[in-house]
Amino acid sequence: MRVTRTALSVFAIAVASLGVSAPSVAQTTPATQAAETNQNAAIMAFFDEVDAEQLSRSPLGKSYRGIKDSDYGRWDDGSEAAETRDIEADRSALKEMRARFDPAKLSLENQLSFRLFEKRAARSEAAYKYRDYGYVFDQMNGAQSQIPAFLINIHRIDSKSDARAYINRLYGIGPALNEAIGQARSRAAEGIMPPKWVYPYVISDARNVITGAPFGDGPDAPLFADFKGKVTKLTISQTEKDLLIADAAQALKTSVKPTYEALITEMTAQEKVAGTDDGIWRFKDGAGYYAQLLANYTTTDMTPDQIHELGLAQVARIHKEMQVVQKKMGVKGDLKAFFNYMRTEPKFYAPDGEEGRALYLAETQKAYDAIKPLLPKWFGVLPQAPLVVKPVEAFREKSAGKAFYQRPSPDGSRPGTYYANLYKMSDMPLTEVEALFYHEGVPGHHLQLAIQTELKDVPAFRKFGGVTAYSEGWGLYSEKLAKDMGLYTDPARDFGRLQLELHRAIRLVVDSGLHHKRWTREQAIKYVEDNSADAPGGIVKAIERYIIYPGQATAYMVGRLKISELRDKAQKALGKKFDVSGFHDTVLKSGPVPLDVLEEQVDAWIASQKKA
Repeated sequence: MRVTRTALSVFAIAVASLGVSAPSVAQTTPATQAAETNQNAAIMAFFDEVDAEQLSRSPLGKSYRGIKDSDYGRWDDGSEAAETRDIEADRSALKEMRARFDPAKLSLENQLSFRLFEKRAARSEAAYKYRDYGYVFDQMNGAQSQIPAFLINIHRIDSKSDARAYINRLYGIGPALNEAIGQARSRAAEGIMPPKWVYPYVISDARNVITGAPFGDGPDAPLFADFKGKVTKLTISQTEKDLLIADAAQALKTSVKPTYEALITEMTAQEKVAGTDDGIWRFKDGAGYYAQLLANYTTTDMTPDQIHELGLAQVARIHKEMQVVQKKMGVKGDLKAFFNYMRTEPKFYAPDGEEGRALYLAETQKAYDAIKPLLPKWFGVLPQAPLVVKPVEAFREKSAGKAFYQRPSPDGSRPGTYYANLYKMSDMPLTEVEALFYHEGVPGHHLQLAIQTELKDVPAFRKFGGVTAYSEGWGLYSEKLAKDMGLYTDPARDFGRLQLELHRAIRLVVDSGLHHKRWTREQAIKYVEDNSADAPGGIVKAIERYIIYPGQATAYMVGRLKISELRDKAQKALGKKFDVSGFHDTVLKSGPVPLDVLEEQVDAWIASQKKA
């Protein structure tokens, strides 16, 4: 399983705009109209063909979409040859599109698709240069946890053949993980290794996967428990179920266990020689790599220094807003004293254990119940897919982030899922429970990503792709939007909202600090401690995330500021004609786009509303 920036998901590469000819305004004849119609039909067929060809190379991509065919039981080809084949396919498709289609003869929607496809290819090309710079094993996206998480959350078992496909994938973990181990070993030889502190997380995750039955005594191991739970629900005989479970146990013992043991051995050896420097500045052409990542994630040409300065300015702005909340709450002292109070006051935290977990999930449900009836006033289009809330699975909760979202499958077989990490309740203050849900659930990622998945008459790469600044910018914008909708009636919860916004502003400072200004992990942690009310454990986990996921965290605030700027622009331009639901539909209706393209979309909407 070759884990690279291009191989993780060809659809997840951020895109940016490219100039395209304006539509011709010359008088058209029936013949030219027919030619343009043919061009539009042909380019949609072309996009479908490209998507089908990409899916044919990605069994995992099919599973994420809910497609079950002869590949349901296989892993993606992780070889270097396969990655070369993928980039060559991208290059060939781009060349063909440019040769066959004239943007001036396309509809506005297809012109947009043409532009996004071009820029998607450019981003893929830029990332390919640094394809061996990413970490194969880390605490956030490492193969050691992503492989079991895929089987548990994505591989459905609705029939006996589905169960057999699951068993086939269990056997396939051996070759796939061995490929990843070899990749990590070769990168380490070139100096591409995570810092020393990452390795205990990876080793712990790996041990968790092979602890318990059928590997030894105790409760069922995560994959065995998942398989048994899914098979138990099948309407087949108990004898057939027993045979399937026995076969799965054999696959786990003969393929999964030895490969995970080999991973533990390799990670233990690498830990001994790993360095303590954290930023990617230490890599050969680390500056170029970081510039590429910033451009990819933010869809801007902002430099690391500009990112840093923007962060400092936003931190100062949010500090002033927090002081207003401090007065409402009647907390004495300076801002640091207020931070300390919010960080240490017991009433702001649920207790550890099942009682605390249940309380946190109940508070999340209250947030959902509060916002759901308000949505129709603020959005013209709402998703059809349901949303469920789950705690992060035990095998990866120690290393996983505090909250995240998984989009629904397009066939409706899998709902959108909001995961809350309840491993340590002291890292999950109740003051933030509303804002976290509004970011990850509705009106945040679930609303945005479910609508995107349900879009009609757009190419698959737009339905299933991603632009981080757009998507995460929308998530952060949604936190503030909930306040506009009349929520956060408790000042402490409003502080939690500001704290999460501050968290994203601080990311601009520490991410650029770590990877450009050569800050140490400890420097970054100290900056967060001095400037926020983040829980100590949450601070460490966040900084560790930015270290192994460089650039990504900068996209949140950059995207949020642009969306807010565009809303202010529209309100000013339209006055009484401004319709907030129309604005939101404009932002969401085209799926994820680069920020400059988003501005074009909003400008066009403003112009249309002025004429109405």
